[in-house]
Amino acid sequence: MIQRKKPDVDIVKDILEALLEAQPSSTFVQSLSFQYEERGGLSKKQLEGLFKKATKIGTIAPGKLATLEAVILKRPTRFKSAPPAIKPFFNPDEKVGAMIDAILAKYPQHKRVLFFLNKFKNNETLSPIEVTELEKFHKLLIK
Repeated sequence: MIQRKKPDVDIVKDILEALLEAQPSSTFVQSLSFQYEERGGLSKKQLEGLFKKATKIGTIAPGKLATLEAVILKRPTRFKSAPPAIKPFFNPDEKVGAMIDAILAKYPQHKRVLFFLNKFKNNETLSPIEVTELEKFHKLLIK
């Protein structure tokens, strides 16, 4: 809640009343007035909207507009944090890909290694047992 030096002076309420007199059919001003009475204050964005409306009407004293602008500038500006960077769900193991390519270069019809290649291309992780099996094939067939 805002602590005022003079509680009997309420610039926001004065501006809201002046706007309601000038534009009685404005639903924006009516809702701001209702929220100000219910909650006892307005957010920074709401005050900025009120200020833009008030500057368009020439009947409001410039001192009150300047005071409202000072109240707006006093309020903290809240920023939303940036969303986290999207990282891939699956990080392919380059070592496994190299072993599959080396075996298939020499034996292109090897069915088990073709199965591993299919899993690797579909971004599925190879289980530790499958990786050891692939390493065994690589050791027997390539080295």
